[in-house]
Amino acid sequence: MATKSYRQAAILELIDRERVPSQEALRHRLASMGLAATQATISRDIKQLGLVKSSADGAYQRPGVAPIVAGVGEDGLRRVVATCLRRADQVQQFVVLKTAPGEAQMLAIALDRAGEAGVVGTVAGDDTILVITRDVRRARALAERFEAWARREPSTREPARRRA
Repeated sequence: MATKSYRQAAILELIDRERVPSQEALRHRLASMGLAATQATISRDIKQLGLVKSSADGAYQRPGVAPIVAGVGEDGLRRVVATCLRRADQVQQFVVLKTAPGEAQMLAIALDRAGEAGVVGTVAGDDTILVITRDVRRARALAERFEAWARREPSTREPARRRA
């Protein structure tokens, strides 16, 4: 039998990874992981974890998750990088991302949810994120791509507007 903390960690992992619109859907996903739980137990877990329903899609999410992060794919990640990133430095297989104060969590969540190939994980503070990649080559490519997005280079930005 799984402990409460293990089950709640699994719930957080599930809602971070995919859209979970109901307690019943959550119960089924937990069961597929080998974690049996009643509706009452799941209801208590949701309350204790402080989960909220998103107004955008009705899925459970952690409180305070910015809407810009919801449903992140490459385009969403690009927008968050362009908005938040101040600098990216590669050191071996690590990339250190610097943001304005208070923006590191949003960028780290977006990066985690985007499922970037080669990214093992992230650790975020207030204005700094440590990104751990599988190798030096992937770290270099990630840092260069994020820097280009942050600078909004011609290949990655919207078409220039003509001035009258």
